[in-house]
Order: sequence, then structure tokens, then C-alpha cells
Amino acid sequence: MTVDAHKETLGFQTEVRQLLDLMIHSLYSNKEIFLRELVSNAADAADKLRFEALGDDALYEGDGELRIRVAFDKEARTVSVTDNGIGMSRQEVQEHLGTIARSGTREFVSQLTGDQAKDSRLIGQFGVGFYSSFIVADKVTVETRRAGLGVEHGVRWISEGQGEYTLETVERVARGTTVTLHLREGEDEFLEPFRLKSIITRYSDHIPLPIEMLGEPQGEGDDAKPAEWETVNRASALWMRAKNEISDEEYAAFYKHVAHDFEDPLLHMHNRVEGKHEYSSLLYVPKRAPFDLWDRDRRQGIKLYVRRVFIMDDAEHLMPGYLRFVRGVIDSDDLPLNVSREILQHNRVIDAIRGASVKRVLGRLETLAKDEPETYAEFWTAFGKVLKEGPGEDHENRERIARLLRFASTSGEGDAETVSLEDYVGRMGEDQEKIYYVTADTFAAAANSPHLELFRKKGIEVLLMHDRIDEWLVGMLPEFDGKQLQSVSQGEVEGLDEEAEKRVEQAKEEQGELVSRVKTALGDRVEEVRFTARLTDSPACLVAKEAGMSAHLGRLLKAAGQEVPDVPLTLELNPDHKLVARLEGETDEGRFGEWSELLYEQALLSEGGQLADPAGFVRRMNGLLLELAG
Repeated sequence: MTVDAHKETLGFQTEVRQLLDLMIHSLYSNKEIFLRELVSNAADAADKLRFEALGDDALYEGDGELRIRVAFDKEARTVSVTDNGIGMSRQEVQEHLGTIARSGTREFVSQLTGDQAKDSRLIGQFGVGFYSSFIVADKVTVETRRAGLGVEHGVRWISEGQGEYTLETVERVARGTTVTLHLREGEDEFLEPFRLKSIITRYSDHIPLPIEMLGEPQGEGDDAKPAEWETVNRASALWMRAKNEISDEEYAAFYKHVAHDFEDPLLHMHNRVEGKHEYSSLLYVPKRAPFDLWDRDRRQGIKLYVRRVFIMDDAEHLMPGYLRFVRGVIDSDDLPLNVSREILQHNRVIDAIRGASVKRVLGRLETLAKDEPETYAEFWTAFGKVLKEGPGEDHENRERIARLLRFASTSGEGDAETVSLEDYVGRMGEDQEKIYYVTADTFAAAANSPHLELFRKKGIEVLLMHDRIDEWLVGMLPEFDGKQLQSVSQGEVEGLDEEAEKRVEQAKEEQGELVSRVKTALGDRVEEVRFTARLTDSPACLVAKEAGMSAHLGRLLKAAGQEVPDVPLTLELNPDHKLVARLEGETDEGRFGEWSELLYEQALLSEGGQLADPAGFVRRMNGLLLELAG
């Protein structure tokens, strides 16, 4: 509805009304982002002017020092963002602030071709981000004048975000745009200079032109000097500088800024990629694990920039979960400024950047492991458990991740995880076809497992896995370098000791009735009872099926609250052990059952299992001790 020749009230486009509702209630999870959006638009306007002025220097109107100014008025409860960029005409204001179907920047870029598009270095898509103002403001005023049109061509736009806006022609001396936010009740935090400066530092520190705020007046009374505009951002992007121009101290200082860490990083990776996709990345690996490393819902750590403008802190789309400890920035030249998390989920540019960044991190870790094993050991101590998630999450890079894994082993020193799968394969005998491992709740339980006895006797190395994630890892990593990973506590042991296997066959012939009696005594608690060649010192052990769930995994799942059916294990007996021989000679079926129970319970305890009847076990053990002492 037109009020006069210079002022009119218009309704928003339907999509804008929907956007405003989303913006205010749910689109942005952090209210402070409104300032980032307004500063980004201001920088965009400055870049437009810089580009257009290449062909018409008069557009600068005698002022070529481009800047952004942020001001606040506590009494009026307003925050304003002013730029001296290209500004807007009345028609552009109506198009860009009344609709979202057209974007000022997008239309501008679409008119460019060839080197012009590359050289313009435009930022963003003015329009969508502007509406974030209504998150904190119940009224927004925009005053603007396009460069070169003269003072009589200023325009004022006012809206309360309720479905309509007013538009009028005003006189404006300065070119560019001023956006003034009339803050809602309860948003007083944005009237504090420290708060505004902290937001600018966090989101816009590297906008490549100065962002200024009024400082404090100097002195008192008649001698007081008026406040002056002070630049509050660094106005340069570290990751855009050449690597040979950046010192280690500068890299470390920037890491502490982006990671909120007090220590220097363990390593950094700085790259500029040009070609089909153009972006810069500066990534860091910390020395120590952050306190929230195991909070998989917190996926921050990689800051996404679009042409030097901070967009979001979102590791989920930029780095896989098993590399969630990586910190740093990725700055794309190809993404739109108003990119959302929803857009990132199905974006080829992001997919390409993510894939290349993952390979870069893995490559850097490979070099570290090869050239600086002591430093890699530091990394492994801090982040090894997280890296073990990799083979299950990243099938494409599974082999590369597997080469970075480290384990304790029967050939290692104590519980230090220093043995790689390559090391293991390199030490395998000519006849060995599998990579053997054992899993347990603790290193001590793994190192003292009865399942290792034959392997130690034959000098065959076994990996000692005692992290909770190891059971999941071996399920996702069935082989390495063509060698199958095999648990020593699952399936039968064959082909490792011909002499022991002959003794087992002999025992089957001579003592076959014994295993039947033990199976009868134990009933359905065991699936099978058999003689074994795997034991040299222990009388018995429990073994799972080769293709079934291990006893250790079953316990882990139950501890996590999952319903897991009890799968009976096989009880294996050492035919040469004195307790087994004593059992064979027992004619009293009651006592035979007691000793069978005792062997089963010992084997269960050595597996890390829990006894159903601890008191009964103690009674049976005391009975055996008394008999031996007898």
C-alpha cells in the first residue's frame, strides 16, 4: 500500500515470512551469530565495491579505505553495523530484503565470467543471513545508499519482522549501509562492548578489512579526549599466508586460539588446494586428549570458513568420528556463505574436502610413525583408542588406518602398545598363515591367558588386546596384508605342534570316556568337552566357536546393557595335567562332579567370567587343597 511518492508499506514474500519464523525460533542455535552474518554482508558489500571500482574509480567517492564499524547505544538499546561498501539502490533493497528468491551476491556473480569471477573474491549471498537480525531484535532499520548515486538517493527500510516492511527515500551522505537492530527485552548482553568484541574475534577475526568499534574516552573533564575508533580484528587470515612466511610460534599461537588449548600442538598440516575445488586448510593434532574426547555428540573442532568468513564449528561433516581430535580450519572458495548443516550433508564440495583432509591427516600420521616413532608413541597414548574406531567407520582407508594401529604383544615389553601389524607380519614364520591375538579386560588377564601357553612354547607372537574397543576392532578388521586375524580363544588349534596333537589323538582313544563323563556332569553349561593341544601348564580352558561371539565380547555387551543370549562354550582339557589325571581316576560320581565343576570354574575365572556360585567354588577349592595336603 503506497503512502506517498517516497514511502510505502509492502508485504514480505511468502518464503521470507516462513524464513523469519524459522530464523527466530529454530534455525540458529546460537543467537550471537546475527553479528557474524551482518559483518559478513558488510564485507561482501566492500568486496563488491572494490571489484566495480576497478572499472569506475569514481565509485570510491574520494574514500578508498574500506571498513566495517560496529556500534551500540545502551540508552536506545540498539546495535548497528555500518560499512562503506557498494550500498543498495531502492530497487535492490526491495529485491534483496523483501525476497529470498534472488540474492544480491548471487546475481552479481552470475554476471561475471572468466578471470573476473576469480578476481572478484566475493563473499556470501546477501539476504538469508540478514534475517538472523530478528533473532535478537524486534525491529530492524536499514539505511543505505548505492555508491555513485548521490545523497538524494538514500533508502530507509524498516520492519518488525511481522510480515511487512516500510520503504522510503531519504537523504544519506555516506555511501554504503547501516543496519540498526532494536534489541528485544532480555538481549542486553549485546550492549556490552566486551561481548561484541568477543563475538567479532571469534567469528570475524580474519575478515580481510578492519572491523572498528569506539574505544573509551581518554582522560576526564575538559581535558578528556573523545573516544576513537579502534580496530578489533586481526584483518588477515593466517591460513591464507604462505607457509614459509609463518613461524612455528605463529602456528602454535593460532592453534591455541582455535582449540582453546594451553599447550602447543603435537603437529600441524597447512595446505592450499587449487583446481576443481579450491580451499585452504590448517589442521592440528593436539598433544593431549581433550576432556570431552569420548563425547561423540560433541562434534566441534574443525572451523569451516567460506572465503575467510567463519560459518560454523562442525567436525561432523568435515572429519570422521575416529579423527574427532583434529582441530583447525578449512576455508572453501566454492561454498555459499549461508551454508547450513543440512546443505553440508549432501554437498559434493564438502565430500571432496573431507576425503582429501582425511587422507592428509592419515598421511601425516604415517610420516610421523616412520620418522619420529617416539612422537608417534605420544600420539598413540593420547588418541590410539579413538583411531581404533577407524576400520569400522572408514572402509576406503581401512588398510591405511590398520597400519597406524599399535598393540601390546607377547614379543613386546610389558603393556606398552608399540607393535604394529606390519611389525607382526614381518616377524611371522614361513609356515605361519594367521595373525594371532587374545582379548581380555586387562593387560594382565590377556598376558596370562591359558590360551597363550602353546603359542609361547612354539615362539609364536600373539597380540595382547585389552581395550574395550578391541573386540569391535577385530570384527571390523578381519585381515591385514592378506593375513587373517585369528583369536587364540576361538576355534581349535591345529598345525602348530604335531607332537602335542598326536598326544591329543592318543588321549581320545585311551581316555575318551572321561570327556563324556565331564560333559554329563556339567550339562548344558558347556557345548562340548574335548582334549586340546593348546595347553601346556593349565588343566583346562574355555573356547568359543571360531565364527561365533567370543566370551569377552558377550560380557562387554551385557555390561553395556544389551540383551545377549548365553552361548555355551567348549571346555578343553589338558590330557597331560595331573588334575585331569586325578579326575579320570575318580570313581565316586559325586566327587567327580565336584572336580569337574572346579575345572570349569577355574577356566571361567581365567577367561574373566563371573561365577554363578562363588561360595560353592571356594568350598570345592578348599576340599581339593585339604585332599592334597592330606
